[in-house]
Amino acid sequence: MAVEGAREVGSPGGPARVVIDPGLVTGELERNVFGGFVEHLGRCINGGLFERGSELSDARGFRKDVLELLRPLKLSVLRWPGGNFASNYHWKEGIGPTSSRPARVELAWGGVEPNHFGTDEYLAYCAELGAAPYICLNMGTGALSEALDWVEYCNSTAAGYWAGERRKNGRDEPYNVIYWGLGNEMYGEWQVGQLSAPEYCALAVRWARAIRRAAPDVKLVSCGWNGWSDWDRAVIESLAGLVDLHSLHIYTGSPDYWENVLSPHQAERAVTCTASMLSQAAYNQKLSRVPRIAYDEWNVWYRADDGFLEERYDFDDALAVATYLNIFVRHCDWVKMANLAQMVNAIAPIVTSPQGSGAQPIYQPFRLSSEVALDYSVAVSSRGPLVAGPATDAPDRWGHRIADLGPFCVLDAAASCDRARGRVAVTIVNRGLVDLDDVGLVLRDASFGGEARIRQLTGAGGARSAGPVPGLLEARLEEGFEQAKGERLSLTLPAKSFCTIEVPIDMGG
Repeated sequence: MAVEGAREVGSPGGPARVVIDPGLVTGELERNVFGGFVEHLGRCINGGLFERGSELSDARGFRKDVLELLRPLKLSVLRWPGGNFASNYHWKEGIGPTSSRPARVELAWGGVEPNHFGTDEYLAYCAELGAAPYICLNMGTGALSEALDWVEYCNSTAAGYWAGERRKNGRDEPYNVIYWGLGNEMYGEWQVGQLSAPEYCALAVRWARAIRRAAPDVKLVSCGWNGWSDWDRAVIESLAGLVDLHSLHIYTGSPDYWENVLSPHQAERAVTCTASMLSQAAYNQKLSRVPRIAYDEWNVWYRADDGFLEERYDFDDALAVATYLNIFVRHCDWVKMANLAQMVNAIAPIVTSPQGSGAQPIYQPFRLSSEVALDYSVAVSSRGPLVAGPATDAPDRWGHRIADLGPFCVLDAAASCDRARGRVAVTIVNRGLVDLDDVGLVLRDASFGGEARIRQLTGAGGARSAGPVPGLLEARLEEGFEQAKGERLSLTLPAKSFCTIEVPIDMGG
C-alpha cells in the first residue's frame, strides 16, 4: 500500500489493523500523565491566565475564558513557576498584599516580573482546576533555607513563622503540596546558576535530605536532562534513593512533515534508557522502591524563538502531540507524570487576546486523550503502511536522530481499560497521507459488547478562526456511534487524522 510523499514506502502485508489485548495490562495509567505547566514567560501567566482589571477576569484576576478552556483538559497536575524562570525566582516576593510586592528584573526571558501572581494565587488556581500543584524549587540563585521556608509556608501545621505568614495571608489550613522539583535544567548554560553534574548532585542530595526531614510525605523530583545523557546517569546514581521521580524534557518539531510527526518517538528511546538506569541504580543500591519518570516538559516547538514563544500550530503538530500522548500511555509503567509545556500563549494550546481566547489544533488531541483514558494501559500493536521517516540520520533542531528507530507504522495507537475490564478506550493516529479503509480494531481473548463511541479529528481543510483570536487554525471533530459485536470493529481512518474509540467489552469466562 503506497503512502504518498513518504521518503520510503513499505508494508508488512495484509490489511491495516490495531490489535488490543485487554487481558495484558502494561501499567497503571496515572492521571498525572495529563498534566500541564505554566511559567512566567511572555504572556503565559501575566496577560494570559491571569489579568487583573480585564472584563474577562474574576475578582482574583483569573481569566474566566481561559479557565473554561482549561477545564475540559482535566489537568491532573500543574507545574510552576518554571522552567528557566524558577532559577531566579524568590517566592517570598510574591506573597502578601500586592501593593507591597516588588517588581524584579527577570533574567531567564528578559522581562520584568511584577510578582502579582505568586504562591497563593497559583495554589488557588490549581484548586480551581482540580489539579495537584507541583512547585519547582530555585536551585540557581536560591538557598536551601529559602526552599525549606517555602515548604513550611505551603505544608506546615506548626506555629512556625512562615506557616504563620500563610495564615496571615488568609489560608489557615496547609496547602499540602506533594510534588517538589529539585531545580530546572540545571545542566544548561541558559540557566541562571548553571551547575556541573557533580555540583548538582552534591547540592541536590543535601536539599533532598533536608526537605524529607521537614516534610517526609512529599514527592521529590530530580532534575534530569534528555534521558540518555551522562548527566542523567550521574543524577540517578546519586539521587535514586532520595527521590520519587526523575524528570526528563523533550521538545521536537520540524517543517518537514515526517520528521515532525515521527520525532516524538525519541521519547520512547529516552524512556527505555532512563528506565534501565533507574533499575540499575535501584538494584546496585538495594532500594526497595524504584523511582519513575516525570516528563515535566514536552511539546512541539520549532518556530518561535524569542522571549514570548507564541507558536502558531498547524494540524501536523496536533498529530505529533497525539503521538506523544500515546507514547506516555503505552509506557505508563515508567512515565508517571507528563506536563505539556505550556498551557497559555507560550507554545500553548490556548491563545488569548483582550477580547477572548481560542484553541489551537494541539488542544483537541490532548482533550480527547485525557477524556477517554481509563485505569490501566493494555497491550496494543499496529499493522499498516510503513515509512522510514527522515531519510538521513542527521539531527533535527533539537539534536534528535530517529532514523534507527524506523521503519515506522503510519498508525500509532494506545489503549486502556477500566478496573472491571468492562470497557476499553483506544486512541489512534493515522500519520499517513492517504485514507485507510476497513482498518480492523481487533480484540484478543475478548469481544465487543455494545455501542462504540467514535470521534475523529481532522485538519478541516485549513480553516481559520474568525473569533476573539482570529487566524488560529481549526480542527474538525466528528462523532458517531456504532454497534460493536464480536472480535473486530471496522474503522475508516482519514489521512492525517486522530481517532478515539470508547466501547464496552466482554472478557468472557
